[in-house]
Amino acid sequence: MRPPSSALEWIADGIRFLGLISVVAAFVWWTPTDAGILALALPALLLPRLLGIVPGFDVFYGVTVSVAAWSNVLDLYTSIAWWDLLIHFLATAAIAAVGFVALHRSDVVPNPTRRRSAIILLPVIGLAISAVWEMVEWAGKTFVAPDIFVTYQDTIGDMAVGGAGALLMGFALARVRIERAAHHAADRKEASWPI
Repeated sequence: MRPPSSALEWIADGIRFLGLISVVAAFVWWTPTDAGILALALPALLLPRLLGIVPGFDVFYGVTVSVAAWSNVLDLYTSIAWWDLLIHFLATAAIAAVGFVALHRSDVVPNPTRRRSAIILLPVIGLAISAVWEMVEWAGKTFVAPDIFVTYQDTIGDMAVGGAGALLMGFALARVRIERAAHHAADRKEASWPI
């Protein structure tokens, strides 16, 4: 948790600040439900900073999570036919990547420098995230706002596209690190994992 030192680090922190301001704005100009939707994104926006994700990916992740949350508030998921699938593809990929780093930093998954780890585990993490996302949508429709669009075909499509995005991100993480170099010093000293 060091202060930002590059333009991309400032931009990433600015996205986090805008996320906080968005909750207040939604509460004032939209509805408390919209403010709640945006508030759900706040912990997700903080994760890359806490995990030491490189600033370029941090910006991509922050924009993706923010757009996903605001798309709900602005009804883009229902007004643009393909928007829901695009956001599920991008957001699941980004969140799965950050989740993979969090699991590695917690010593739950093996060294992310092992290519097979990312390729195998990212889709699994992405499908798990997709399932939770769809459960939250179902709970929202059932207990909060019955006008939330949830159908069986939409749910399965969203999960399939999210899994595909996570798989593609797995191939990307097999080649590119998204953690700062300082976090990999311990990796070079670890014994080899079978995966």
